[in-house]
Amino acid sequence: MDIFSEIIQKEEEKEKHLSKYACPSCSAFRVREETGDIRLSFARDIDRIIHALSYTRYLDKTQVYTEIGNDNISTRMTHVQFVSRAGRTIARALSLNEDLTEAIALGHDIGHSPFGHVGEHILNKIAKEKTGKCFAHNLNSVRVFSSLEKNGRGANLTLQVLDGIMCHNGELVKEKYEPVKKDYNDFLQEYEMCLQDESKIKKLRPMTLEGCIVRIADLIGYLGKDLDDAKRLGKIDMKKLPDFIQENLGCSNNEIMNSIILDVIQESYDKPYISMSKNVYQAVYDLKAFNYENIYQFALDESEKKECEEIFYTLYQVYEKALTNQEEENDIYPVFLNNMTKAYLETTPLEQKVIDYLSGMTDGFIKRQYQKYR
Repeated sequence: MDIFSEIIQKEEEKEKHLSKYACPSCSAFRVREETGDIRLSFARDIDRIIHALSYTRYLDKTQVYTEIGNDNISTRMTHVQFVSRAGRTIARALSLNEDLTEAIALGHDIGHSPFGHVGEHILNKIAKEKTGKCFAHNLNSVRVFSSLEKNGRGANLTLQVLDGIMCHNGELVKEKYEPVKKDYNDFLQEYEMCLQDESKIKKLRPMTLEGCIVRIADLIGYLGKDLDDAKRLGKIDMKKLPDFIQENLGCSNNEIMNSIILDVIQESYDKPYISMSKNVYQAVYDLKAFNYENIYQFALDESEKKECEEIFYTLYQVYEKALTNQEEENDIYPVFLNNMTKAYLETTPLEQKVIDYLSGMTDGFIKRQYQKYR
């Protein structure tokens, strides 16, 4: 036996000790089958995600606050690292697949547009007007990895990772998360269904327990950190934080993350589902509501929201005109289209090309493009 075969055998042997509820790497499904790698399937996906150009752009994408002039405040990159760490801690304690959990966590927000959820809302309006389909960051994350990365060839991630990314929606708080069996055709049907009707996104359930972990880890990754950021910026009075939340979760990011993680492990150990205790669930629900009322709705004022809308709509029109008139000096060609495969260029509608370009921009790049073309 050569050394690489021995390494693979040892890795496969480790997975035999996972929980009976775990998703082992031998169950991974990939549309284009591959061989000749010492990494197991989900570990390979982790590397593909962190080496993706879209992953690098996390660095300059808004989490909550934009242009605050404070390098200690979270970006989207910080958030996914928190989600990954929380997810892996839970997965390890429950003997579930850490690699699968980490891959989903690192890739879950890759489809976010510039300016966070404000940008997502604006681009959703544009997408509906121009394509008749919705734009949602979880669906766009799937599109990025399936159709845009590697110059339009896609990253060929496993079904289990793509499904966990699509179903991650950490905006929804539930006391219990249970996986549902599905195959690749089921996944595609759900994806298309959600593009046509965004309300269906709320009904998505992951196909693995590891995907369920990321649902909760997403909450763990932003609730306390967003609170800490608001406190650091002097944008919140911590005296307003309800006693029930402080008693059950704490009042700092470290305390909140630790409280939820330990509770999830306690309530989910050797179970076919991921859950929280009633008190912690209620405190998490209340903290999310508190953050929306005191943080998120004030992250951008109305003038800043209008400015974001002006940027998106102006640039959409600029790029649409450039493609219609084949203005190849416009940046959409050298920066984006000239790098894409012939298949992407020939099969993607003009409107979708513009949306793909806009959605992949960082905050800084879209502002520079606006200054150039307005």
